[in-house]
Amino acid sequence: MFKQVEAESIGMSSKRLRRISPWMQEYVESGKLPGCLTAVMRKGELAFLDCHGMADPESGQPTQDDTVFRIYSMTKPIVTAAAMTLFEEGRFQLDDPVSRFLPEFADTPVWVTGDGDNMQTEPVADSMKVWHLMTHTAGLVYGARNDSPVGAMCRNNGIDFSRRNDRTLADTVRALAEIPLRWQPGTRWEYSVATDVLGRLVEVVADDALDNVLKQRIFDPLGMTETGFQLQSGQLPRFAALFNAKDGGLELNERPDENATHARDVTLFSGGGGLVSTVGDYLRFAEAIRRKGAIGDARILGRRTVELMTMNHLPGNSDLAGMGTPVHSETSYEGIGFGLGFSVVLDPATAKAACSIGEHAWGGAASTAFWIDPVEDISVVFMTQVLPSSTYPIRRELRSLVYQALID
Repeated sequence: MFKQVEAESIGMSSKRLRRISPWMQEYVESGKLPGCLTAVMRKGELAFLDCHGMADPESGQPTQDDTVFRIYSMTKPIVTAAAMTLFEEGRFQLDDPVSRFLPEFADTPVWVTGDGDNMQTEPVADSMKVWHLMTHTAGLVYGARNDSPVGAMCRNNGIDFSRRNDRTLADTVRALAEIPLRWQPGTRWEYSVATDVLGRLVEVVADDALDNVLKQRIFDPLGMTETGFQLQSGQLPRFAALFNAKDGGLELNERPDENATHARDVTLFSGGGGLVSTVGDYLRFAEAIRRKGAIGDARILGRRTVELMTMNHLPGNSDLAGMGTPVHSETSYEGIGFGLGFSVVLDPATAKAACSIGEHAWGGAASTAFWIDPVEDISVVFMTQVLPSSTYPIRRELRSLVYQALID
């Protein structure tokens, strides 16, 4: 974990940062969150870290800076970064057809109308590209949250990348390729299983399992010893319980015991949402991205690669409102574009947020979140364990609390 310094030494007010603590405590005392923590870094130094509530209320285990959390979709930027290490080696190009590496997608059609036996499809007008996977413009969907006939087909055919203990990534991606795309690639932004498919593409290109690729290319170089698809020895006592939001309170979803999904043998390495991590580990990843690919002597990506990843890649420099399907809460849509693995702020005024142009971010289904502001040299990580992430405006509120503490 990074050593905390006096906030004023890095241009932040310690008094104003302390406003974050009662905000977190209110969420805990009102029964909306079991526990939570916030870490704020600026200029490479830890300005604020505070924990509240319980990681596991049943056992009385408090939330601490070494608590292990399910980070769900905060897995996506890590997997995209791993893919870009292969891009740097010339192993693929962003505009390569996905079918070059995953031939099962060579003949996947696009849904037009109807369902069941009456479904009509058409061929893809332009093939699905690698960059489409990284930007959620591949025409794919999340079956569990999509109400189209394509989403229904995903559900009916058991396409579920969260089934980590009884399937493999390769088998699940092959089954997915038999279902029509919802959109023509490159024409629509829809949050989807695209990063799961990207994870499988990484396996093929690297000729290795995704867990090994992440360990060798991201975790080991950055010293992320607490992050992985499966709990390590000694982590179970620090693993947080998972809750569903219900009627303004909490309902237990999963106990942090030996029967938990991540405690059992994991066979499906979900690039879209499979990792567990700690605040310290995720800060190391966020800081490596903020510092253009490196922490100290450990470099995972080149400067220009990170700059490419954090540009808006939506066609016509559109924001999400211009070509998106508003079905999730990881970001607002107006004034926000999408890069390679991150949302990217295009216009703070339109987004109605006191942030910077170029801020890149993402969150997870259990209400975790992070963002990186390259203008203000800020990295923020927030951890809790409540599904779904749309329950409370945590991310917008925390952003205001962080930016109001800047004094230089």
